[in-house]
Amino acid sequence: MRREHGIFHRVDWVMVILYLILVLFGWLNIYSAVYDEMQPSIFDLTQRYGKQMVWIAAALILAVVTLAIDPKFFSQFAWLIYSGLILLLILVIFIGRDVSGTRSWFHLGSVAIQPAEFAKMATALVVARYLSKIDLNLKKVKTWLKAAILVFFPVLLILLQRDTGSALVFLVFLLVFYRFGMSGYMLLALVALPVIGILALLINKFILIGILFFGAVIFYLFTLKKFRHFLIVLAIFVGSAGYIFSVDYAVNRILQPYQRQRINVFIGKASDPKGAGYNVNQSLIAIGSGRILGKGYLNGTQTKYNFVPEQSTDFIFCTVGEEWGFLGSLVLIALYVGLLVRIIIIAERQRARFSRVYGYSVAALLFAHFAINIGMTLGLLPVIGIPLPFLSYGGSSLWAFTLLLFIFIRQDSYRYELV
Repeated sequence: MRREHGIFHRVDWVMVILYLILVLFGWLNIYSAVYDEMQPSIFDLTQRYGKQMVWIAAALILAVVTLAIDPKFFSQFAWLIYSGLILLLILVIFIGRDVSGTRSWFHLGSVAIQPAEFAKMATALVVARYLSKIDLNLKKVKTWLKAAILVFFPVLLILLQRDTGSALVFLVFLLVFYRFGMSGYMLLALVALPVIGILALLINKFILIGILFFGAVIFYLFTLKKFRHFLIVLAIFVGSAGYIFSVDYAVNRILQPYQRQRINVFIGKASDPKGAGYNVNQSLIAIGSGRILGKGYLNGTQTKYNFVPEQSTDFIFCTVGEEWGFLGSLVLIALYVGLLVRIIIIAERQRARFSRVYGYSVAALLFAHFAINIGMTLGLLPVIGIPLPFLSYGGSSLWAFTLLLFIFIRQDSYRYELV
């Protein structure tokens, strides 16, 4: 382990301060979300906010320990860390406990650990290790497929745990692949797949295939019309047609009933204001009632009377919207955007390719959680159970995101030594 400098040498304090602000703000809002006048102490360990305080303390210790580790450790042992998390993802399928329809938790006494949260960090490490190879060309299909397989393994195992939301987050690694050379057509496919999937649920499948066929013909006529291009366009069309017919099977046979109902409510095929649509409706009421300045801390009526389920976890943004208002929500969003921009700026200045790729992976994962979670609470996206980084109640999420961020902060502090 290197000892030339202290553990806080060249630490980027902007990222650290943004992290601390978000964690503290999250703790205050968890306190408000589950506030009980009979147990008003924020340090009460029997309440969620008391437990979150303990997890925050543990997270800070974890952050300091991470800063004390030799930065080369993370690249040298990336494959071992990844393999260990894959093993945990397999074990939890067999010996984990069911929570809200998913089997993705280990219970160690009163502490519950979700390996899927830590698998994101492990996947970011192994992707960075793989993409840091010299002369790696992600425009080659063979190279891209190898990188995609690294992401596919945890996705498959998390799907087997029936945790679709966590699995979907891994798709954001395609943005990292695109940044480091993957063809723009692949990124276009990332956008096209969910759009086509929604259309397949809304309109006649044969009409949709006809539209795609017309588009494929037009696209081919505007290419060089070589036989190779014809085969590529044909393969994409056939794959898209198969995907369209597979959407119904996936929705009706793979997804849980509550997930299927949420999707139907989201796309307008069903109306269930007291069932699948209840969370979102109450969320919108809570956020809208906050108006510009909010109702004031601990004064949210929707929050106080528990109208929004899971308000301290997946719907913590409702508390912010109701009690802090539009301006408070805007400040919170600005903090996240500031952190994301800072991570990207720091990633660009890295001399080591491993650190640069890892930095973009951190930014991509944080962005996915931030965008999906707030999109859920505003009814812009289906409810898939994604926590808001550093704010939502829960030890696994907080510890995993703390590790994810502080490994990058550690890499950056040694950017001149690492090549």
